[in-house]
Amino acid sequence: MAKSILIIDDSAAIRQSISYILQQEGYATVEAGDGVEGLQRLDEGTRFDCIITDVNMPNMDGITFIRKARENPKFKFVPILVLTTESQGGKMNEGKEAGATGWIVKPFSADKLLAVVKKVAE
Repeated sequence: MAKSILIIDDSAAIRQSISYILQQEGYATVEAGDGVEGLQRLDEGTRFDCIITDVNMPNMDGITFIRKARENPKFKFVPILVLTTESQGGKMNEGKEAGATGWIVKPFSADKLLAVVKKVAE
């Protein structure tokens, strides 16, 4: 069965790009446009092997999403990767404290994305 990945980003182009890269490698992907929609996807009952979230989004940012996802026992140990243009340490620390597993800085290559996802989702 394919590993399932939730992709949360307010940019449709980024979501589609990540979905395409992951689907080429056999992953199943589900997309959400912000943290609120991301939590709705979690509530739909799909079992995710990994979650990739942007930080800066309308309605609910990625850090808040991570905190809320981690409150649910079902998602306490699901790897969450933060995808961002933010490379400053403050946001990284905030993400780690919220429960992020790792960090991918935009722009990223398909190889880098796949390497990180394989490492945490397999």
